Amino acid sequence: MHPLIRSVWDEPRPLNPPPRVWRDWALVGVLVPLALLEGVLRPDLPWRAVSVIFTAVLVPTLLWRRSRPLLMVAIAFGTLSLAPLLTGGHSPETYTMVYLLFLAYSLFRWGSGREAVLGLAIILVKAGFSVATDYPGPADAIGGFAVVFLVVVLGLAFRYRAKARTRELDQVKLREREQLARDLHDTVAHHVSAMAIRAQAGLAVSASRPDAATDALRVIEAEAAHALTEMSAMVRILRHDQPADLAPGRRIADLRQLAGEGRTGPAVSLEISGGVDDLSPSVEAAIYRLAQESVTNARRHARHATRIEIRVTADDTSVHLRVSDDGDGSLKRPAKSQGYGLIGMIERADLLGGTCVAGPDPDRGWTVTATLPRTGSAT
Repeated sequence: MHPLIRSVWDEPRPLNPPPRVWRDWALVGVLVPLALLEGVLRPDLPWRAVSVIFTAVLVPTLLWRRSRPLLMVAIAFGTLSLAPLLTGGHSPETYTMVYLLFLAYSLFRWGSGREAVLGLAIILVKAGFSVATDYPGPADAIGGFAVVFLVVVLGLAFRYRAKARTRELDQVKLREREQLARDLHDTVAHHVSAMAIRAQAGLAVSASRPDAATDALRVIEAEAAHALTEMSAMVRILRHDQPADLAPGRRIADLRQLAGEGRTGPAVSLEISGGVDDLSPSVEAAIYRLAQESVTNARRHARHATRIEIRVTADDTSVHLRVSDDGDGSLKRPAKSQGYGLIGMIERADLLGGTCVAGPDPDRGWTVTATLPRTGSAT
């Protein structure tokens, strides 16, 4: 079988078709009296009683047009194909039967690929019988097929639009998961790294300085509390029955916490220059996360480092971040071993229309540089 034909045949039904609502019952309640009224007002209608009965009896098929589109098309058009046997070759054709277009639309909007193919065959066979038994002329025949074709295209268009919307929502959910993964790495990993460093320092001095070990336990407790708080905030975002935490995100001013945290390891210095008061919140949060991740990586991987420098400069169009350390430059991280941290930094900057580059310095140390637009949008 040709791949295109197979793809159409194997097309599944859209998920979660709308259930019957009061509008469906109202439509049926209007069409049945309308069919009876047409029978009264059109005395010239051939086989008037039979035509009205067929029209009214088939109206309830509209109630199942979404859940059973092929079955309803088969019942409606199949019944009308057999009607000429009772009317001497004349097909019941009342104006009210325009509702059959709803069945054709629902077939292509809510049916599977094979249902659409089989249903279209039934509709075309019925149309062919109508033309053969009661030829209306070329203009009316072409017009009738054009209307059916328009309804089919309309159903396919709305089906494609719904699928595109579903794919868009899936992409949004994927980006949200990626964002949460980055935030988890940036926040929780930072606190866990601090706890590990402090625990190592406490163990090293516990025999000679018990008070230092106690101080290390206090720092570990505080870092663990911060990590749990931030994890709980992110978990709440995923819950549908609770609102998201709308507290302000991290800002550039919060970088002073990175510089002022009293813990063992290299000292962190901070320098901020330029106007950073009117930056986009997303840019401020990204600058903080990039600096936080850089400091965490330096504390983890920069052997023999004594200092970490954070510099933030802003001009009229951009914000520049530079984080460097004076660790052993001979320990260069292979490109293949880049963790999710560096990848997340590059992705975070790219989403805001900026750049992020990390690498070893010529002499010693490691430097991370990032440039973001002030507005936080790609140009």
